[in-house]
Amino acid sequence: MSRDRYVIGVDFGTLSGRALVVRVSDGAEAGSATWEYPHAVLDRALPGGGGLPPDWALQVPADYVAVLRNAVPAALREAGIDPADVIGIATDFTACTVLPVLADGTPLCELPSYENRPHAYVKLWRHHAAQPHADRINALARERKEPWLPRYGGAISAEWEFAKALQLLEDDPEIYRRMDRWVEAADWIVWRLCGRYVRNACTAGYKGMYQDGSDPDPGFLAALNPAFAGFAADKLAAPIGQLGDAAGTLTAEAAGWTGLRPGIAVAVGNVDAHVTAPAAQAVSPGQMLAIMGTSACHVMNAEVLAEVPGMCGVVDGGIVRGLFGYEAGQSGVGDIFAWFANGFVPAAYQEDAERVGLTLQEHLTSLARVQPPGGHGLVALDWESGNRSVLVDHELSGLLLGLTLATRPEEVYRALIEATAFGARTIVEAFTAAGVPVTEFVAAGGLLRNEFLMQVYADVLGMPVATCASAQAPALGSAIHAAVAAGAYPDVRTAGAAMGGRGARTYRPDPAASAAYDRLYAEYAQLHDYFGRGGSEVMRRLRTLRKEALQ
Repeated sequence: MSRDRYVIGVDFGTLSGRALVVRVSDGAEAGSATWEYPHAVLDRALPGGGGLPPDWALQVPADYVAVLRNAVPAALREAGIDPADVIGIATDFTACTVLPVLADGTPLCELPSYENRPHAYVKLWRHHAAQPHADRINALARERKEPWLPRYGGAISAEWEFAKALQLLEDDPEIYRRMDRWVEAADWIVWRLCGRYVRNACTAGYKGMYQDGSDPDPGFLAALNPAFAGFAADKLAAPIGQLGDAAGTLTAEAAGWTGLRPGIAVAVGNVDAHVTAPAAQAVSPGQMLAIMGTSACHVMNAEVLAEVPGMCGVVDGGIVRGLFGYEAGQSGVGDIFAWFANGFVPAAYQEDAERVGLTLQEHLTSLARVQPPGGHGLVALDWESGNRSVLVDHELSGLLLGLTLATRPEEVYRALIEATAFGARTIVEAFTAAGVPVTEFVAAGGLLRNEFLMQVYADVLGMPVATCASAQAPALGSAIHAAVAAGAYPDVRTAGAAMGGRGARTYRPDPAASAAYDRLYAEYAQLHDYFGRGGSEVMRRLRTLRKEALQ
């Protein structure tokens, strides 16, 4: 009897990395483990001291290697399998998360002379301090009618490779000159595993403006800053690896970290959202997949190339080969709920939650769900971390309207949940209006545990919300890509059909709730356009005042 073969998917999230051991034949999950990043997110100070300005978010790359050293061996132990039966490993990352490195991949923050220089560290996806640089890139691209701009909904994000690199150049030219490569973390971790630097097609296309085989031209970059002219050629260029291909094989050093056998396939890197699509069996045209956690990313495939205002990008083969992959997203979802619960809820609520054996957010949910839609008299804008889609502006901020002295914390919590659902509806409507209709909405990620939230999304969207079966969907998606890279399946779609799966429950809209939410959404949309499309610049002015006060 032949022995089962396995693959490993490693999902690098915002605060931790998760390793999953998966059986190749059917996607059965044999073992998993999580490793929390020791340094978490650096948004106030560097590890050795030294404060950070507002809107910064950095990480320490050694934390990523620690995931390979700890989570992968732990997952293998839990699975109880022989490492010799593992044929491949694949990884996914939050994006755009980038770092400056030397020619051999050494992060600049690991050099003693640069350990106290903020720009030497990883810039996490939610580093938003490059918004002024993104504004300049967008203004120049519109002026010059750059052909790649419509592929990104008319605006590129402060979160992306070029905006963050331009900030680095202008804030710390020495670091910029010293770095040999500006690398997506998704590609850096693959480089650590196989010893070969390959840019993955997903982040190159969605976060690096790599379209139709080329980067933005040097003349455009020089117009931003003469010293930036050679950025794409000198700091970014590398072979582009297609999704599901092997970037190389596991080195002896990485085998020592992970407990795996050297020489197994290492898949080309990928993004946590895009890699999840086959795990949720959501790769057909019209199926929008929302990966819902601290933030949310919305991806879908289509046979047509269209311009969707405010999307994050469209890339040929960006999710699976042969289709155009679209991306949009929300910068804050679960982060918003946690921010409110941790900072604005009276201690008595925590005591009540402990008394009934619930977490604070579970307790707030139990209180919020008994109220009818509109019963709190509130509407919120879900921009506490800026707006990724469809406004593409991280200078925007949150708003809560309708507060009275009778408003209770659970009512605010519900309004914030509804606001994120309204944000998702805004994205769905933008795609449909642009000729890329959303025919099915599928959800994955940690927020699936909140059944009330999922029902709110179904009611707000007015359409069923299907769910991914796996609680570790990105890691499973990476494992699916590992199986393809190892030659077990001919392509990602075939592997996803065999190894992915849908959850047993689909949330269906309640007609009465949907009607009430239509009225609330109309109020949300009016506020969205007023504060987000130039009716008032008060949000930007307040952020400017804050920055000036904290300098």
